[in-house]
Amino acid sequence: MQHKYLPLIIAAALGAMSVSAQASGYRFGSQSVAGQGTAESNAAEANDATTIFSNPAGMSRLDGLQITAGATVVVPHSTFNDSGSTRFTGSPTGGTAANDYVPSSVTAPSFYASKKLNDQWAVGLGMFVPYGTKIQYGNTWTGRYALSDVKLESVTLNPSASFKLNDHHAFGFGIDAEFMKANLGQAVDVPGSVAALAGTPNSAALAKQIAALGGNPALLRATRDAHGSNDGKDWGWGFNLGYLFTLDQNTRFGLSYRSSIVHKLRGSTVWDFSKVTDDPIVNGVLQAASHKVNSAALVELRTPETLSANVFHQFDSKWAGMADVTFVRHNRLGDLDIQFPGTSEGAEVIRQQWKNTVRVSLGGNYAYNENLTLRAGLAYDQSPVKNAELTHPALPDSDRMQYSFGANWKLSPRSSIDLAYSFLDFKDANINYTNKCNPLATTCTGNGETTRGTYQTHLSLIGIAYNYKF
Repeated sequence: MQHKYLPLIIAAALGAMSVSAQASGYRFGSQSVAGQGTAESNAAEANDATTIFSNPAGMSRLDGLQITAGATVVVPHSTFNDSGSTRFTGSPTGGTAANDYVPSSVTAPSFYASKKLNDQWAVGLGMFVPYGTKIQYGNTWTGRYALSDVKLESVTLNPSASFKLNDHHAFGFGIDAEFMKANLGQAVDVPGSVAALAGTPNSAALAKQIAALGGNPALLRATRDAHGSNDGKDWGWGFNLGYLFTLDQNTRFGLSYRSSIVHKLRGSTVWDFSKVTDDPIVNGVLQAASHKVNSAALVELRTPETLSANVFHQFDSKWAGMADVTFVRHNRLGDLDIQFPGTSEGAEVIRQQWKNTVRVSLGGNYAYNENLTLRAGLAYDQSPVKNAELTHPALPDSDRMQYSFGANWKLSPRSSIDLAYSFLDFKDANINYTNKCNPLATTCTGNGETTRGTYQTHLSLIGIAYNYKF
């Protein structure tokens, strides 16, 4: 019996949209509380140190030493209604409904510091969370053969510099050092494999081997799932560029680019057959027959690059407007090969075939008085997932609308607090994903399951940040 299945470490490597991100695909979208208040439309405003993320050229507008320390709390709500998930044999997977599979909240911190060196040069450092997720479907839900749990932690360090050519033109550059750490688990469909082999010579050989070792072959009729778990981590490197054109004291235009980052996520795979039956001999024979051995795991992936164009205009002493259009090159991430170095296991191919996307946002500021500025914005963000057949439980993504409002409250001439709230409303995400490799195949790895159903998701994001000017 060739029963092989690698938990999808690639899903952990990039994270899952349904619990933690507000930008399409895997990217965590709120690296600035001030930006969140305008639905991320304020890149050309360049009013605090968070411009290091959105457009490093904006540091040319900041005086002295400025810091911003913030956190965004993501409060997810997601439901999944199964509509007939099946094993590779075509029989229902059975199991329980997916309930409470997202956490009550997830918090992502950020920190930025900028320093003006002279009339032309400024330097800065950003630290933020580009990707992150935590999903716990459990080991018994109907889609457990695709995914049982996933957790991703990541951080990017972004040292940056800006150069002001003159009163109209400023340029920025940054280096991205990105760390990812992932853990993922999946059920292994032992019952389906045993059922598929029933009445065959392979099944008889298994029973004979179990009996010869003193085990009980009758337990083959009542096997349970095994489980696989993975971990992986990696540092990757990239860069970002920015340009800011100041037309006059009231109007600015910006362009910014953030490169893709290549990761080679290395870790380990551990298989647990100890609960397949109550007989250790049966469990050992089944694990050996499945050719599953604890081993290394390797996934090479490339994160999407982004290109943004934005504008800011101060209409009068009270009102300001802004807009942003961001192009995301998601097709850099095609189908993914998950490899098992040092083993004879064939790779698992995760079909994604993502499309490129565009995000459009509009926002505004209103200076209520000298100490309080109110913000608001809305955005439309496309999903890179093409259709239900290419939707996986690790990323039940869909197009969404974002509605945001926020405020900046000056505590003193040098310090202030940013507050923001966003509501993200996702279209229903249908899933009909089939793993193309069945567990009896010898040249590839896959469980052969089909996960069918509908996700309904919305998110609330609550942000708070403290700003100080030295």
